[in-house]
Amino acid sequence: MGQKTIIENLIANGVRGLQPYVPGKPIEELESELGLSDVIKLASNENPLGPPASALAAIRASLDDLSLYPDGSGYILKQALAAHFSTDPQRITLGNGSNDLLVLLAEAFLTAGTAAVYDQYSFVVYRLAVQATGAEAKVSPANPVSDILQPLGHDLDAMRALIDDHTRLVFLANPNNPTGTWCNAEELHAFIASVPAQTIVVVDEAYGEYVLHDNYPCTIDWIDEFPNLVVIRTFSKIYGLAGLRIGYSISQPDLAEVLNRVRQPFNVNNLAQSAALAVLQDFDYVERARIMNSQGLIALTDGLVSLGLKVIPSIGNFVLVDMGRPAESIYTALLRTGIIVRPVGNYGLPNYLRISLGLPEQNQRLLSELKTILEKIN
Repeated sequence: MGQKTIIENLIANGVRGLQPYVPGKPIEELESELGLSDVIKLASNENPLGPPASALAAIRASLDDLSLYPDGSGYILKQALAAHFSTDPQRITLGNGSNDLLVLLAEAFLTAGTAAVYDQYSFVVYRLAVQATGAEAKVSPANPVSDILQPLGHDLDAMRALIDDHTRLVFLANPNNPTGTWCNAEELHAFIASVPAQTIVVVDEAYGEYVLHDNYPCTIDWIDEFPNLVVIRTFSKIYGLAGLRIGYSISQPDLAEVLNRVRQPFNVNNLAQSAALAVLQDFDYVERARIMNSQGLIALTDGLVSLGLKVIPSIGNFVLVDMGRPAESIYTALLRTGIIVRPVGNYGLPNYLRISLGLPEQNQRLLSELKTILEKIN
């Protein structure tokens, strides 16, 4: 028996079929492959403004502390987050990005014989986290693309129908990635109220700070009403700190205490905590990013529609675009022009590309290059 076969037989059942998460193509890799310069990345829903000056100053001030372990409890940052949301620090759990918290929830509450529910077009990490535990994944069908209000959005009735006595977690992104669709306050509140108390509802709001819609729910205000609710947020998106990997969850203290049992010691480093603390108070930067995103979302959507493409309505910092044909060739053609977007065939959407919003000039360059590509194809 070969060594590879021996190792394969030793792997835990849940891990055996896992495929690693594939991130957006790095700029440096594309430059090296094709000899390009001036590459722009519109693939990973990052903030094109870059990190704010306040965060950079905080990082520089923290460099002398690198020989020390970080604050393992994140005391100062949790105090600041609690003040920001008018809540109790005991409700907050810090993670190495919000991805870390999704995995912690799966590790803490899922085993073989239990189940988790999520939408068919939701963040791929939900599937990976559930599969690794050996739990059953119950995948609810999304709304059909013909739905006028929320094409490819969450069908909350379908999700609720999958919840049974074995269901421990429900993962629901709002806004959703990769579709950009969302649930309003009334429908999401009614859904959570309908979920049995023994099933934890995880509302992933990674893109929530971008939303300007009046009826977007503030689910953090519902924590007292729903002890089984966990809200997850991140500093990776509007706050511009994706490279530092820091996120957090807010829940009832007893649930947060469970997450802290499985959380790795020192999972959030000094620089990340310092930068997050600074940018949390940088209201001008956040508002500038929010306004630029709102304006860019309209302009990019209009530009894509003018090219004859169908765009799924989004309230995030990205759009999902139906190319009307298998999208891989268009993705490759854009790479040759120095533009990286995200194919989403791994989500079961082979005709779509997800395009992150960039700076206005980057969005315009994308539209110009895409116009040329489509003209050649057609």
